[in-house]
Amino acid sequence: MATVYNWVISQMDEIPQEGSLLDVVKTVHWRRNATTEVSAKIYIADVYGAMSCATPSETDFTAYPDLTFEQVCGWLDAGLDVPALNTQLDTQLENLINPPIISLPLPWIPAPTPDTSGTSGTSGTDGTSGTSGI
Repeated sequence: MATVYNWVISQMDEIPQEGSLLDVVKTVHWRRNATTEVSAKIYIADVYGAMSCATPSETDFTAYPDLTFEQVCGWLDAGLDVPALNTQLDTQLENLINPPIISLPLPWIPAPTPDTSGTSGTSGTDGTSGTSGI
């Protein structure tokens, strides 16, 4: 599966009025996700940030209720270094798939052995249930 990149818009901050324009978007809070599949396992990475928006001219302005997800994603595509973000996401995915650092168990602590007796619960040191017959 090829890596798929997606925008997530989590919030937009607006100025209620700027000149004659109402509800002008000043900041877009975003996430960029990357998803890939390797050996039937799905890996997901993401980066996040906020982008400031310049005040639009009256001819470029879109009223807040008329904004679309695609339009705001277009702002992000134009205002951010998307190839650098994708490279960062690719690095995260590679590190998930092939971790550069791993944690091994401490060598002086024996690994726990699985209970193969088929019984569960606590038992006394002699194999009894640990309760008295009184």
